[in-house]
Amino acid sequence: VQLVESGGGEVQAGGSLRLSCTVSGVSLDVVAIGWVRQAPGKVREPVSCTSRSEGSTWYANSVKGRFTISSDNAKNVLYLQMNSLEPTDTATYSCVAQANPDYCSNYGFDFYDMAYWGRGTLVTVSS
Repeated sequence: VQLVESGGGEVQAGGSLRLSCTVSGVSLDVVAIGWVRQAPGKVREPVSCTSRSEGSTWYANSVKGRFTISSDNAKNVLYLQMNSLEPTDTATYSCVAQANPDYCSNYGFDFYDMAYWGRGTLVTVSS
């Protein structure tokens, strides 16, 4: 299983970016998958997850209403649309997945138990 992120970059506060995670080796139809981020000098934190077969979607409070997770299952690509970006959103964003759809619920996900991780893509939001 491979997860490859793209779409990071630098943007001004208030701007938007869309991250992509191209998945190979497993179908998005049968996994729990999501995004985590790590800001410089800070601990890693979960951002959002989705499980198509469970019908689950979850967002961290810090991004709720600004970020949207979605997928193109035909292309096996996961997206994270990020709007109204803030300097505090600056971080490396990684795509994570587990071949068990139960790992994402409407209440969150235990990202430390996710078996598959991408290398990440850097998002920098300037004020």
